[in-house]
Amino acid sequence: MVLPRFSLLLGLLMLGQQMQAATSLLRGPYLQSATPTSMVIRWRTDYSEPSLIRYGPAADQLTFSATAAGVHTEHVVQLSRLTPDTRYYYAIGLPGKVALEPGPLLGGTHSFVTPPVAGPAKPTRVWVLGDPGTKNATQMAVRDAYTAFTAQRGTDLWLMLGDNAYPDGTDADYQKAVFDMYPEYLRTIPLWPALGNHDARTASSLTQSGVYYSIFTLPTRGQSGGVASGTEAYYAFDHANIHFVCLDSHDSDRSASGAMMQWLKADLSNTTRDWIIAYFHHPTYTKGTHDSDSDKDSEGRMNDMRAIFLPVLESLGVDLVLTGHSHVYERSMLLDGHYGKSPTFDATRHVKQAGDGREGGGGVYRKPRVRTSHAGEVSIVTGSAGHASSKPVALNHPAMVVSLNEAGSSIIDINGLRLDFTFLNEKGEKRDWFTLLKE
Repeated sequence: MVLPRFSLLLGLLMLGQQMQAATSLLRGPYLQSATPTSMVIRWRTDYSEPSLIRYGPAADQLTFSATAAGVHTEHVVQLSRLTPDTRYYYAIGLPGKVALEPGPLLGGTHSFVTPPVAGPAKPTRVWVLGDPGTKNATQMAVRDAYTAFTAQRGTDLWLMLGDNAYPDGTDADYQKAVFDMYPEYLRTIPLWPALGNHDARTASSLTQSGVYYSIFTLPTRGQSGGVASGTEAYYAFDHANIHFVCLDSHDSDRSASGAMMQWLKADLSNTTRDWIIAYFHHPTYTKGTHDSDSDKDSEGRMNDMRAIFLPVLESLGVDLVLTGHSHVYERSMLLDGHYGKSPTFDATRHVKQAGDGREGGGGVYRKPRVRTSHAGEVSIVTGSAGHASSKPVALNHPAMVVSLNEAGSSIIDINGLRLDFTFLNEKGEKRDWFTLLKE
């Protein structure tokens, strides 16, 4: 009788431990792959649990639920059949004592707004962070400066331009540099990231594996707008009258005949949106902490993006090119056709419109309302959301009209056929701005 009594006591002890142990939220929730009618919500728990989201039209009316099969610590749930441009409240649900009975909520109640139907214009604000993941006081100051700036307006979506978590893009790096740094933004606003060289230290675009690819859920089937890419390394999405294209400048094939190039041509040829914004990590032009004239710098990736991809982007109507990598802020005039190194830059041939692009200054930049090949684009390096350079930098690329060695982030406001761009430093000072109009 000793063995059965021992087994009974052991079983009771284990049951007591399980009853006392409470599931804790380790990460998230965070929003991914937004569409006008769906939203992916992800989170991490310390114990394996069923994946359940309860949601509804008000914080006290979480009358709907969505689940994913199995039990997990890494949870991925898609809410479907949502109404476009509508606020939903949601909470993570735990299982009840009886099967199918709603259990307690975990981590409080949050909300998000679904994107509007793609096509018609709607005022949109985009927050842009290049190289943010330093985990330091500068990163926090940049975040807080933007939070104060946008307090009355809110944010519709945000972009990370790579090197999101230093130094190696590990899971622990991401926890401190992203999930602990931006919890309120992550659970209320969809995040659209790009891969940087530091992220790629623990991730592979070829195999779609590693930390970056395990953390993010990105559209591979064109479900958020655009042509299906078949990979999370590069993808497209729509928001109102804006088409966004994210390229992988670090790890994917950058040749003119490669899969990424073939996809890019197909995607941009098929979009009918008013605005095209391309973003990736390695700049086409920079004289900051990296030098786009150097064949050795970044193993030629900057040269590839300028000489191979920029001609296609410009021929298919791109309006803005956003990059990071160089820990400075540099902004060009309205340009077209400069695919060589800086000594070959010729303002008479490569500048579509000179000046600072400001009302009351050199005059706003203007492009045709109908998409026109080689009508010009503005290239922006905004890679100082985590820190600026601590060493002297040249900042003398002739394509640039503004160059600053300052930490900060960028804001894009689009209202119909008007685009306003702002660079805000870590002190909350508006250090650059311009307007681009479609006529």
